[in-house]
Amino acid sequence: MSTDYQTAREALGARLRELRTEAGLEGRHLAAELGWQPSKVSRLQNGKQTPTATDLTSWARVCGRPDVEAEPQGLRAGLEMKQRHRSWLRQLAGGHRGRQEIAVRQTDATKVTRGLEVSRIPGLIQTPEYARAIFDSNAEFRGIAPTTDDAVEARMRRQQALYVPGKTFRFLVCEAALYHRSCPAEVMAEQLDRLYDLVGQRRIELGILPFGAQLRRTAPHAFWIYDRRLVVVETISEELWLTGGEDIQLYERAWDWLADSAEYRAPARRLIGRARMSLDLP
Repeated sequence: MSTDYQTAREALGARLRELRTEAGLEGRHLAAELGWQPSKVSRLQNGKQTPTATDLTSWARVCGRPDVEAEPQGLRAGLEMKQRHRSWLRQLAGGHRGRQEIAVRQTDATKVTRGLEVSRIPGLIQTPEYARAIFDSNAEFRGIAPTTDDAVEARMRRQQALYVPGKTFRFLVCEAALYHRSCPAEVMAEQLDRLYDLVGQRRIELGILPFGAQLRRTAPHAFWIYDRRLVVVETISEELWLTGGEDIQLYERAWDWLADSAEYRAPARRLIGRARMSLDLP
């Protein structure tokens, strides 16, 4: 079983455990209500067994939360990490939280994370209020339950990995992302201040691709590379999860070509500072 598949299954198991705990049920009591062996409850919670759709329906019912069944069902639908096309409709059926939990575990399992963003700030270095604006906007666009508080909490928890020894994070951000605003000016100012402070920090490399940069390769869309085992590409309707060697090498080449054109350290700070000043705020 692939590491990526197991990561997703553990995220689903963790959510099932939360539902049981919130309902005040011991594992053996839940098993008795469902007519299962206690070992099955344990296997599902610990990501050792993949639940069926019926299992999830029964679990939510016994926990008194049929209203949240769509979330674990969405996680289950997205379990197959080797599946290239992963519909946002399925992944976000119950809101943003489930997908964020997968991102937490994916980041925890990765030593070198590389992320390119074209028109927004990378999630791993977003402020809580900037993240909140992104989640709220996306929920409105897709017509889904926002679950914004839980999604922001998970995203902030994911950011704890930035300070874990042995991990490295490399970000490329197009200068346009410093100006595109899906949030109030005050929130954007706080976000830019955070970027400014992150430049030069240990284990974090932040490069800005300036408007006038000479590029060997354009940046048509955002993508993320996790070690050398997975590339995640986000489109409007779906995510692509690429695990093939040729795909990974191609995206690594795109990353290297773009990284050669980026500005780092003091020049990057000047670009961020210029964007901050354009907000005309204190």
